[in-house]
Amino acid sequence: MGKKVALNVFYNIVIFLCIVIIWQAVEKARWEYVLACAFIAGIIITLKIKLIKDIKGMQNNNK
Repeated sequence: MGKKVALNVFYNIVIFLCIVIIWQAVEKARWEYVLACAFIAGIIITLKIKLIKDIKGMQNNNK
């Protein structure tokens, strides 16, 4: 369970960094960075949703 919590924290950090990079890239009109970070953030968000579903499933099995 501890590994999953650490992975969730890592996902949150990556999503936050992607948002910051997108913000800076839009200000400087670097659209390739916006596209790349949006793609990476989309993948990480998908993985985070799967992780949350997995954790909820583990909690339901323990009850």
